[in-house]
Amino acid sequence: MNVGRSNPTPISLFQKTRKSFHATLLSSGVLCLADGVPSNADRASAASVAIATSILTQIQSDTAAATKLPGQASGNKFEQITRSFIEETFPALGHLRPGQWHINPQHKSIARFEQYHHLLDVQRLAEEYPQLASVLGRDYIIAPDIVIAREPESDETINSPQLLLDNATATRASLRRRSPDQPPILHASISCKWTIRSDRVQNSRSEALNLVRNRKGKLPHIVVVTGEPLPSRLASIALGTGDIDCVYHFALPELIRAVVGMGDTEGFVSDMVEGKRLKDISDLPLDLAV
Repeated sequence: MNVGRSNPTPISLFQKTRKSFHATLLSSGVLCLADGVPSNADRASAASVAIATSILTQIQSDTAAATKLPGQASGNKFEQITRSFIEETFPALGHLRPGQWHINPQHKSIARFEQYHHLLDVQRLAEEYPQLASVLGRDYIIAPDIVIAREPESDETINSPQLLLDNATATRASLRRRSPDQPPILHASISCKWTIRSDRVQNSRSEALNLVRNRKGKLPHIVVVTGEPLPSRLASIALGTGDIDCVYHFALPELIRAVVGMGDTEGFVSDMVEGKRLKDISDLPLDLAV
């Protein structure tokens, strides 16, 4: 008998996956030091460099960082790593959110999903009548960085506990499979921005408004995942409501510790967190299960 020896606290799946997420960012070169400045910092901003350096110091492990990736390659890699994080965590919540799910199916244009399938007709008309395209524009059909889609359910699945449906009721419900080629339902649109600049903010917001305005049916989750360290830039996309559900930071607890003692900056971060406009990446899978 081992007197006085306590059992070690088990490490949760989400904690392990979060650590792996950070380790991959480091080993891939997305997050690293370049001439003494973290790769997600704006070297022209002392506050950005200081906060990013603190975050990097907190999450650094034995993982050796690779050479810094070019800007576009860094953004693409961040998107891939974020998708892997979601693929490892969201399916584990199947007991809370059952269904047949796809993360980034082959065709992720929003027109391939149930709520936006009508946009294919708009696109065909715009191609047939160029003058119509000049009025409508061509940016209504977007392909988000990461999408989560749910397949419609068969009557056999829906009626498995008891006879809930028959041929005369609920014949137009989105969740009910009516034909073999029925499009899946768009559950979430996830925009990945390793850093935030004014042009990238507008891009995310315009995509979000597009999803809001053009849908026929349920609005999907619309979120942004970012590695931006500067609170003022986070606020430019996190504050406000009506388009983006929430912004998820790749290292929120580390960001909160990094701004301790920084006066208004600390208060700024606290306001976004308390206002439910800024959360950690580990919160994302659970919020997607709502």
